[in-house]
Amino acid sequence: MKVLPAAEWRPLADAHAARVDAFVEPHLARRSEQVTHPVHDFLFTYYSQRPAQLRRWHPGFGVALEDAPDHAGLKGYGADPVTVTDAYVLAQRPLLTQLHTLLSATAGRAPQFGCFGLHEWAMVHRAAEYGTRHDWPLRLGPEGTDAVVESHRIGCSHFDAFRFFTPSARGLNTLQPGRDDRPAFEQPGCLHAGMDLYKHAFRLSPMISSDLVADCFELARDIRVLDMRAAPYDLADLGLEPVRIETAEGKAAYVEAQRGFAERGAPLRARLLEECERLLLAQNS
Repeated sequence: MKVLPAAEWRPLADAHAARVDAFVEPHLARRSEQVTHPVHDFLFTYYSQRPAQLRRWHPGFGVALEDAPDHAGLKGYGADPVTVTDAYVLAQRPLLTQLHTLLSATAGRAPQFGCFGLHEWAMVHRAAEYGTRHDWPLRLGPEGTDAVVESHRIGCSHFDAFRFFTPSARGLNTLQPGRDDRPAFEQPGCLHAGMDLYKHAFRLSPMISSDLVADCFELARDIRVLDMRAAPYDLADLGLEPVRIETAEGKAAYVEAQRGFAERGAPLRARLLEECERLLLAQNS
């Protein structure tokens, strides 16, 4: 087992906190002022990881920390030495197995780039009847938004996007993903599958390094910006130029950005898979 002295691990912990504070601090400031942001608050409201948890640094299983009484009291840690315990890793076997299955299935599929972000449009189909998810005007108005949804092929493969489709839009989706069959549908070109790498990473905390969690967080943050730029909302007041996916030029721009995120996500997914395999193997050693 590797042992890190305080003089070595505390600068790493400080650097991690400073890295994520660039995003955490504006969110906390908005929250204290009771101001919401439909793009930048998403990673803190949709996902269950709290800002304080994101800021906390973990070295990962197999590394012990000297002079770290605060870590000794955290879930998953033992006090002698201060490290994530074998018992905790063993107790996480169901999670590790589940994530390994999902990540492997997703990585094994060819990425698909023909969705054009229409999941956000399907969530406001017939907004005049069902309302909208965000308190921002629709760029094309309700009728124009409905026309875009109804004139395109919708092929959303991600259940956690599909479940927010309005009732009128669900039957328009060519796929019908369910809560319990994610490994049968997830594919690496999906923006939400890329964002969810952050969720998978923080669910593996404190067994994996916080550096990997922060890498996945930064990817999710950037994906969310594209997700909402391509959405039907008019976010000009937030300084977000729309990706007009209802046009040929907008579709091309969306696909180009989507390919870039798939390329960024692939090595992170591979690292998460390696961590799952390492932790599962540690239980058999």
